Parts: sequence; structure tokens; C-alpha cells
Amino acid sequence: MSNIINDKITSYLHSLYKPLNDGLQRLRQEAEEKHIPIILKETESYIYNIVKIKKPQRILEIGTAIGYASIFLATALPEADIITLEVNDNMYRKAVDNVERFGLSDRIQIRLGDAARSLIDLANEIKDVELEGFDLVFIDAAKSYYKEFWEGSVPLCRKGAIILSDNVLLKARTVSDEYITDRRQKTNVRRMRQYIDYVMSLKNADTAILTIGDGIAVSILND
Repeated sequence: MSNIINDKITSYLHSLYKPLNDGLQRLRQEAEEKHIPIILKETESYIYNIVKIKKPQRILEIGTAIGYASIFLATALPEADIITLEVNDNMYRKAVDNVERFGLSDRIQIRLGDAARSLIDLANEIKDVELEGFDLVFIDAAKSYYKEFWEGSVPLCRKGAIILSDNVLLKARTVSDEYITDRRQKTNVRRMRQYIDYVMSLKNADTAILTIGDGIAVSILND
């Protein structure tokens, strides 16, 4: 099972997909050929509409990989600045190269290191130099730590900010144990269920879980 949506529906949606430019199309092909996980086509299309409506000026991404999502967001939003966090040194170096190749080094800042530590550093920077908070947060990193990423991100956000959490349905494993094919997946599944229960229970955020791609949680912060 490759997706939570019927494969015929997924194929149809992919046939409608239009990359923002040829460079992004080539970068997507490179990622897919090398089996590097990036945002799915239908998820990208949905996020594009979200950001064109919201028009965020400052974006935080947790989980850079090769930089595809940051480059996509910077292309969609020519006025936005992005900080993206990556723990893997190899991915970090590839992302730096890709961002430079797209000529976006002045707008995309990639930080290498543990995301939890980087979020603390960002909080201190915002406090010390009175930087503006983030309008949009995109969480797409280690699935067992989404709650920690959320808790570290919220203090960095402006009121009304949107937090997007990708892959929350884990190829339907979050929905039912029958889709768990390896016992090593159980921790991710358990912690993702806890994360969803957590964000759905918050009084300072409104969250919807959408069956787009591998599932995306869309949260709007109220205060």
C-alpha cells in the first residue's frame, strides 16, 4: 500500500500536477530516482494554495532533506524568508548546494543540528534581537518527535500562524494496526497518534486532518 488514497485517484491527481518551474521538476525527479523523501505532488499542490492565500513572510521548516520544500516555498513566495532545520550532515550539504544552484541563498537559511536544540536557539534569537515571529511552520522530520517540534515551534509563531504537519497518517498505519508491517513501526505509530490527539485537544489551535498525500494536519494558532 503506497498511499492512503486509492491508487487510481493518486495517479489521476499526479497527472494534473504542474511544477512551478523546470528546475523544481528536475529536482523532484532526482529525489524520486534516489529514493529521497520529499513532499508528494498532491501535498505540494495543496500547500501552494495555502501559502498563496496566507502569504507568509517568515517560514520555518523542520526537516530540510535536499531542500526541495524550501526551494518550492521560496519560488511560490518571492517575498518570503525561510529558515529550515536539518540534522543529517549529508542532506544538509546537498540542500546547501541545491539552494545555491537556485540562487536562493539570500532567502533560505539552512541550519544543521538537532531540531530541538535549533528551536531553542531560534527562541533566544527572537527574544534577544526582537526578530519577527513565523507566519508558517512546516513539520516534515522524524515522525516520533512531532510533539516536541510543535512545542518548540509555537513560541516562535505569530498569532494566526499556520502549522502544517506532513505524513501524519503514516500510510494508514495511524488509522489501524492492520497496516503495520514491521514491529519497528509501532513506536512511530504510537507517538503519531499521541501527537494527533494532542493537537486536536488544544484550545489555542484549530486543527483539521486531511487525507491529502500521506495525511497532513493543518493547524491555525489562535493566540
